[in-house]
Amino acid sequence: MNILFRVDSSFVIGTGHVMRCLTLARMLKEAGCAVYFAMRVGVGDFCDEVESRGFPVFRLTYDGPLSQEMDAQWTIDVVRGFPQPIDWCIVDHYELDRRWEENVKAYVRRVMVIDDLANRPHECDILLDQNYYRQAQQRYHGLVPSSCRLFLGPKYLLLRPEFEEARQSAPIRNGQVRRLLLFFGGSDPTNETEKVLQALRDLHFTPVKVDVVVGKANPKRSKIEEMCLEMNINYHCQINDLAELMAQADLSCGAGGVTMWERCFLGLPSIVTIVAENQRQSVKDTAEYGAVWNLGWYRDVKVMDYADILNRAISSPDELAYMSEKALELLGNKVKYMVHPVVQAILEGSHLE
Repeated sequence: MNILFRVDSSFVIGTGHVMRCLTLARMLKEAGCAVYFAMRVGVGDFCDEVESRGFPVFRLTYDGPLSQEMDAQWTIDVVRGFPQPIDWCIVDHYELDRRWEENVKAYVRRVMVIDDLANRPHECDILLDQNYYRQAQQRYHGLVPSSCRLFLGPKYLLLRPEFEEARQSAPIRNGQVRRLLLFFGGSDPTNETEKVLQALRDLHFTPVKVDVVVGKANPKRSKIEEMCLEMNINYHCQINDLAELMAQADLSCGAGGVTMWERCFLGLPSIVTIVAENQRQSVKDTAEYGAVWNLGWYRDVKVMDYADILNRAISSPDELAYMSEKALELLGNKVKYMVHPVVQAILEGSHLE
């Protein structure tokens, strides 16, 4: 069975789309599928990283704006170059919608969409939205065909195996903050990491051990490394043990998106900054549930805001302990599947003609 992912990353887009696709790609590869990626080349792309994980990448090199029709034609050219049919094209891209999917679907057997915006129509056989929303079941009404299988909510969260393992050993947190984790995604396009470091420097948080994680796609990583060295803070770049660091931490500062759910899965209390439009509603709803603290839209968040919220956290162990409980409760329906339901649906769908 041949699977083609269409997904991009950049300094602006971030790496979250690619990372969740890589998690699903690994599951499909373990199920015996041949998995490929089609990605656009640009500043901050993740093409080499995807290849380093064992997945061939078809690269699109194009300067300037790219219409959906042009993108679809390039994807079709990739598909037509395969000696065997593509069983599934899995697309995770906010700039692509039903127009792109209708064009590509004529050349592949089935189409799956990974989304969390619910702001445009799709022509697909499966749609996955793994985020928590208070009105999740209504979000895609009228946006997908009636035959589309919907997988909605955190119980369908795509988790790497190390997070399942880390949850087994994650401590029950009592709200005391001895270790702080900072991670705002692979590229951190809004430079929140530096803001928090400046807040920590102003506060002189010497009793707290701090771990800072950045990705290779972060354009400020050299400056951040220098700041960590000056402040005697642990600096980590493009690591594979993020789950372990989350399990060891007592508090985290980070963005919404995939890593917010990973933190919740491990019961890690977190201060969340909204760094992209697609994070607004899910962060708001998750904060109202009590599983995170919502610091707000990044443009409105200043260094002093981070200092104030960190001071509040340090002095509010009961609130942090409650947040940890609510995070675990929210992800309580996340079952450890023998085969993830989305993978099972892909495998089953590929045999239906």
